[in-house]
Amino acid sequence: MFYLLSWFAVASLLALWSLAAWALHAVAVWSVSNAGALSGAASGVASIALPEWLAPWVPAELVQSVSQMVAGLGPLVDSLLQAAPALAGGLTVATWVIWGIGSVLLVLLGAGLHLLIALRRRRSGSGAGPRPVSSLAAG
Repeated sequence: MFYLLSWFAVASLLALWSLAAWALHAVAVWSVSNAGALSGAASGVASIALPEWLAPWVPAELVQSVSQMVAGLGPLVDSLLQAAPALAGGLTVATWVIWGIGSVLLVLLGAGLHLLIALRRRRSGSGAGPRPVSSLAAG
């Protein structure tokens, strides 16, 4: 009975693992595929200003240097967003590899539980009858 319960738990975990991998893959491919539509959005980052309550506490030199750095990173971010849809194929391969590793680990967990149950049953005997007197006297 314990064997059945342990393998049922492993099969349930494997089903949840597969569902999670499928869902995360679908969301990741969708977001990577639509990332190209965001190109040009990074140029609007330079217009972001500090909140009025924070502006008196931040030195003007720091604000100016950060805004220059962000303006310099804008073209880099745009080029990365335009190249992102090409990553969708590699994302599928990475998802399959990660799913496979996780599945192998879950099957190994099931085998370990199976062996643990077998060792426990062997150590306690068959469990059907009373224990011999010699084992009770030794303990």
